[in-house]
Amino acid sequence: MENIKHPRVRSYGQFCGLSRALDAVGDRWNLLIARDLLVGPMRFNELKTSLHGVATNLLTERLRALEAAGIVERRLGDTGVHYALTPWGTGLREPIEALARWGTPLMMTGRAGDAFEPRWLAVALPGLLRGVTMDPPLDIGFEVEGVLTTVRIDEDGPHATTQPDHRPATTLTATAEVVVGLAAGALTVDQALAAGHLEGDPAVLRRAFSARV
Repeated sequence: MENIKHPRVRSYGQFCGLSRALDAVGDRWNLLIARDLLVGPMRFNELKTSLHGVATNLLTERLRALEAAGIVERRLGDTGVHYALTPWGTGLREPIEALARWGTPLMMTGRAGDAFEPRWLAVALPGLLRGVTMDPPLDIGFEVEGVLTTVRIDEDGPHATTQPDHRPATTLTATAEVVVGLAAGALTVDQALAAGHLEGDPAVLRRAFSARV
C-alpha cells in the first residue's frame, strides 16, 4: 500500500484511520469539492458556481490543501486548467456515497430553499442504489431541471453519467425531490410516475427499484 503524506499543520493527533482521513478532508467544503469532482474534472469557476456560496479565496485555499495532500490535481486541457481527483482521491467515492445514504432521511423534509445541482445525482443515485445488480444491463434516464443523468445497472452495480451521449429509452423527468425519494425508497414507482413524466416502459423502473436492497 502506498504511503500518503499530507502537510496539514492542524491535526487531531490520533493514530487512527478515521482521524487521519479527517485531517486530510475534514475541513469545511472539502468533501463537497470531492463530490463535484467525482462527476468529472472542472474548471475553477465551474466548481465555484456548483458549490453555491464558497468564497473565492476559501476555495483556492481548499484546492491548494487538497493538492498538497495528493487528493486533487490540476490538468491542462483544451479550455484551460481543470481540477480533478487523483487515483487516490477517487477512493473517496465509497465514503461519500455512504454519507449521502446516511443523510437521505434529512432530505425528506424537502429543499426548503437549499441550492441544488442536477449533476450531483450522478453521485447520489449510485450510492442510493448500491447493491442492485442487473444482467443483462439496464439503462434509466433521470432528467431534472433540463439535465439528464443516465444510470446503468449491470452485474457490477449502478454507474451514472451526466449529460450522456444518448437518451435512454426509459427516462423519468421529475423534480429532484421525486428522483431522490424514489431512489431512497421514500416514494413508490407509482408515486414517482404520478409526480413526473415517463418516456418508455414503466416496467424498467419497477425492475430496478424492486431489486433495491
